[in-house]
Amino acid sequence: MIRVSGVSKSIHKNRILKNVHFSVRSGTITGVVGRNGAGKTTLLRIIAGILYPSSGEITVNDQNVFKQPDVKQNVVFVPDSTDALRTYSIKEIVKFYEEIYDTFDQEYFYQLLEKFKFTKQGKIKYFSKGQKALFSLILAFSTNAKYVLLDEPTDGLDVIIKKQILQFIAEAVSERDVSVVISSHRLDELEKMADHIVVLKQGKVDSELEMEELKSQYHKIQVAFEGKLPQHIRDRSEVLSETGRVSVLLISSKDEETKKMIEDAEPILYEELPLSLEDIFVAKLGGDLYVS
Repeated sequence: MIRVSGVSKSIHKNRILKNVHFSVRSGTITGVVGRNGAGKTTLLRIIAGILYPSSGEITVNDQNVFKQPDVKQNVVFVPDSTDALRTYSIKEIVKFYEEIYDTFDQEYFYQLLEKFKFTKQGKIKYFSKGQKALFSLILAFSTNAKYVLLDEPTDGLDVIIKKQILQFIAEAVSERDVSVVISSHRLDELEKMADHIVVLKQGKVDSELEMEELKSQYHKIQVAFEGKLPQHIRDRSEVLSETGRVSVLLISSKDEETKKMIEDAEPILYEELPLSLEDIFVAKLGGDLYVS
């Protein structure tokens, strides 16, 4: 298990992370979400032991990442760019990874290259963006590290390569008992594969969501009234969208009082809609999910 305990980080006097706490269980996929600038990449780099926290600690299987650096053998970080490797050949990269990770499985690595129809020679700079992203994952999972940290693994990729990458991640977690932490703004992708979601807001953990429990925590309701949405209902709900007289509201499943208010206001339309992770994100953090 990875434990993030009271982690804060300041860079050039700018507070990036503020007292962050959460855990990553073995054999699970954890999504870290938040608007740009929320501290997602910084957090992953700290967990990997690349950056030191200003305060707090990271433990992997109860070992402190910074006091017992050998534990880093169990953690591999995949950044959102492969530029650092672009001038190296595949053979050179394999040798490099074998030096760093005692458990690097060269046979498995080449099996994966064959599975995804990669060349076994040549330099990374000749790969397409999608090929580079997939190659980085192949490298990471070939280390046999128990914890794989991915920073925006599908950002800017076409639909076909995205599907390959997401399927590969899901299969690796299932078959090799690996835990994956994914920093992403692609909530539609995380919703399909994540077990646990950590929502960062302005450097803090705003909330944590278990995907199995998500739909039981909130109700998404589409309503319409003869006139405008009554103000007392607006004040007690998260308004996800409004089109003419039709409003889509998000309310807590425990909020019986607001449900009663809506019923008493006699809407001309009342319909429960399927709830998505995107709805929760918009309600909690506001604004456009895909803001750059």
